[in-house]
Amino acid sequence: MNSDARIAADPSLHAVVAAEETAWINPRLLPFDVVDGLSQLVVSDADIRDAADRLRRFAPFIRRAFPETEETEGLIESPLRAIPKMQAHLAETYAAEIPGRLLLKMDSHLAIAGSVKARGGIYEVLKHAEELALAAGRLTRTDDYAKLADMRDFFAQYTMQVGSTGNLGMSIGIMSAAIGFRVRVHMSADAKQWKKNLLRSHGVEVIEYADDYSRAVAEGRRASDADPMSHFVDDEKSVDLFLGYAVAAERLQEQLTAQGITVDRDHPLIVYIPAGVGGAPGGVSYGLRRLYHDNVHCFFVEPAQCPSVLLGIATQEFERANVHDYGIAGKTDADGLACASPSSLVTRIMTNHIAGVFTISEAHLYDYLRALDTSEGLRIEPSSCAAFAGSLGLLRFPAARTYCEQHGLTPERLAHATQIAWATGGRLVPEEIWTEYLATYR
Repeated sequence: MNSDARIAADPSLHAVVAAEETAWINPRLLPFDVVDGLSQLVVSDADIRDAADRLRRFAPFIRRAFPETEETEGLIESPLRAIPKMQAHLAETYAAEIPGRLLLKMDSHLAIAGSVKARGGIYEVLKHAEELALAAGRLTRTDDYAKLADMRDFFAQYTMQVGSTGNLGMSIGIMSAAIGFRVRVHMSADAKQWKKNLLRSHGVEVIEYADDYSRAVAEGRRASDADPMSHFVDDEKSVDLFLGYAVAAERLQEQLTAQGITVDRDHPLIVYIPAGVGGAPGGVSYGLRRLYHDNVHCFFVEPAQCPSVLLGIATQEFERANVHDYGIAGKTDADGLACASPSSLVTRIMTNHIAGVFTISEAHLYDYLRALDTSEGLRIEPSSCAAFAGSLGLLRFPAARTYCEQHGLTPERLAHATQIAWATGGRLVPEEIWTEYLATYR
C-alpha cells in the first residue's frame, strides 16, 4: 500500500499529513499485562536494573570528572517541579481545561549535557568504556570507578562516533572526551551552530552535512564500520541508548514518592515527551509502563512538520516511514525533533505501549517558551516546549477525549491526575540564543 492509499484508508492521518496540530490516538495500545511477556523478550526488567547498577558504579568517576554532580554524588538527575503559574497561564490563554496538577520534569537542566540525551547517550558511552576496560584487565566491577579518570591514554586509542541533530551529539561528545576517547559527531543541516561550537570547544571533531538527520546517521555508521577501533552510537537501533533512558522511570518514581504523589487508577499519571527519532521518549515511556502499568498514559509530542514516529507506528512501516513520502516538509525549528524517519527499535517496541501522539505548530513552540519564561522564570529550548501541546490537547481534541473515556480517565480521576511535561533540553543554550528564541514568531 502506498502513502496515498494509507492516508485514504485512515482518517486519523488526514490532519497529520496536512501538518496541522492534532491528536493521534494509537489503536494498537494494549493492556500492560497482555503485552508484558513479549516486551520483556526485547528489553527486560533485569536489563533496566543492570543499567541502573552500571550508572551507580560510574558515579565516582562522574563525580570526579564533573564537579557539578557533587551534590547528587555522581548521579545525573533532574528536578521535578510543579508549575502552577504556567498551568494557569496556558488554561487562561488558550481557554483550555488542564485538569489535575501540571509538573515539569527538568531534563532540560541535567548536568553535563543539559538534555534528556544525558541519560541514554552518556549511558552508552559509559557502558562501552566499561566493556573495553574489563576486557583489557584494567578494571573489575568491584573497583572504585574513579580510577577511570586516570586511564585517558588507554581510551585514546578508541573512537566514538554518532549521527545527531544536536543534543545526542553533545552528550556523546562531552562524556567521550572526558573519558579520553577520540570523538566524531556527524551533524545534520538542522543542527544549531552553537551546539557545533560547544562540541568543538571540548575537542570533538564535528562533521557537517547539508542533508537531514538520516544522512548524518548513515554516514556516521559507515565511517565507524570501516574502523575496527570505533564504536557507533546508533540512535535508530541502539538498545543501550533505550536502557539509559528507561532508568529515568525509577528515578521519577522516587521523586513522586518524595513529593507525596500517588499513582494508581484513581490518581493517573499522564506524561508528554517530545519525540524526534523516538529513542528518549520511547525508553522513558517504556520504563514508566513497566512500573505503573495501565495507570500511566504516555504520549509523544512531535512537530506538525516532522511527525515521523507517529507515521512509523500508525502505518506500521516503522523506520521505512518518511515524512517526505507524505508530502510533509520535515523542516522544524525544534532541531532535536527534526528526524524524517523514526527508530526501528522504538516504533516496534512502543507500538503496543504508547497512548498516542500530539503534534505542535512551529509558532506554538515559541509561544510556550515565552510563557514558561514569564510565568515561572524557567527557560527550556523550543524542542522541549513541544511537551505542553499534550496537556493543552488532552481535552481539546475529540480523539483525545475519546481516549480518556475509553481508559477510565473520568473527570473525577482527571481532577486527581498528575500531568508531566518532560523538558528535554535547554541548560546549555547561550544567552544570545535565548534572546533570539524569545523574539521568534512574536
